[in-house]
Amino acid sequence: MADNLEPRQDPGLPVPNPCVSFWQQTTRSFPYLNVNKDEPVPTESKYVIIGSGISGGLTTYELIQGGVSASDIIILEAREAASGASSRNAGHVRPDAFRGFQVYKQLHGKEQALKIIANEKLVFERVKEFTEKHNVQCDFNPTTTFDVCMTSEFADFNARSFKQYQDAGGDVSHIKFYSGEEARRVTRVSQAVAAYEWPAGSSHPAKLAQWLLTQCIAQGVKLYTHCPALSVTKSGTSPADSVVWEISTPRGTTKATTVIHCTNAFAPYLLPQLTTFITPNRAQAHAFVPPPSLSAANILPSTMSLRHTLKHFYSVAQRRPDGIIILGAPIANPKLSPDAALARLTTNDGVYNEEVRKDCVENFETTFEEAEKGRLRHGEGLLHTWTGIVGMTTDSVPFVGRVEGAEGQWVCAGFNGHGMARIFTCAPGVAKLILGGSWADTGLPECFEITQERLEKLQKGVSGSVF
Repeated sequence: MADNLEPRQDPGLPVPNPCVSFWQQTTRSFPYLNVNKDEPVPTESKYVIIGSGISGGLTTYELIQGGVSASDIIILEAREAASGASSRNAGHVRPDAFRGFQVYKQLHGKEQALKIIANEKLVFERVKEFTEKHNVQCDFNPTTTFDVCMTSEFADFNARSFKQYQDAGGDVSHIKFYSGEEARRVTRVSQAVAAYEWPAGSSHPAKLAQWLLTQCIAQGVKLYTHCPALSVTKSGTSPADSVVWEISTPRGTTKATTVIHCTNAFAPYLLPQLTTFITPNRAQAHAFVPPPSLSAANILPSTMSLRHTLKHFYSVAQRRPDGIIILGAPIANPKLSPDAALARLTTNDGVYNEEVRKDCVENFETTFEEAEKGRLRHGEGLLHTWTGIVGMTTDSVPFVGRVEGAEGQWVCAGFNGHGMARIFTCAPGVAKLILGGSWADTGLPECFEITQERLEKLQKGVSGSVF
């Protein structure tokens, strides 16, 4: 269903009737999709995790691996299992190899900028290791990705970023560069000015999230779907040595000493101190059935980002199991009309924007002329359109760690539409902190930590966006 211009919900709860993404369409048999949807929540549980996406599922999994009894954990989900951004993205597991260095350096300094990009490379390696070790059937495809420079302007920007990153000591040994005719040959994009290639992958994100939930439930975790957390307040009957929190839901109130917010764009609903620092933005994706020239032996071997400017880009990832091409539309595209640009400022993922769809599909058809509508057979072409809500932070990095002034509350949120390149270190990181570890134990960049100092700095207007 196409939408009209909508006011932003800021951020409120997730809308109760979201659209069904391609990933959700192909996992309707998941047995825990609506588990415990009518059951009352227990009156108490030691650990309450809010959000059942990849960050919530992986945090739960890591806590159990760290010795927490699964029976002491419940997960609250506002809609069906893993129904947020984890099941609504474009399927990329794509680390930033160097491009964001300029902005990260301005916001966080050189050393932190180097750590941010090194961490993303590590995340890709962790996802690969995890899925292979546990034989996770999530269609994970370790391959490479191209940053395709579609204009001289963006080619110049990327060249500056690459040089600055290299001069600062960043590892570029895994990055290949192509220009001119060579770039057009390796990418199969006739308009390419230049291209950079590095290791990356793609996956079926809903299957990954559901695998994590299945493992946790099998060990004794209780997941309550269609059960949003409405408020988290300090209990008036807390013992002297521990703060107890009351988590209110439509199906009762549960008490816990540890509450973990894995709600990404919706974190400010329960943590109002993050209201000006995490903002919801609606992104859009599309599934496309390819013509013969992009099928069988002609399938695109690598994923890619077709970049006209820093803010004007499109992602392309072709799935190995079925050949379906997933097209991602930019969060903010200066090419769009004011109305379409404003339509992203909403948490309504029940509808899509027609102008965004038209622009994204036409860009793909222009890039790969054999995919133009007039050349396609019945059954080829656009298959489905869906939307998802991403959590953008004012300094382009997540909020991870202890919520100061709220003992026992933790957060792992604000992935800037880049969760699959961050969650597999952020979620294990917050689990280590909850289990008594230090920030150094997490291995995360220091700028990811949610501290009062960081919030005060952001309050003064320090901001910038990489995506």
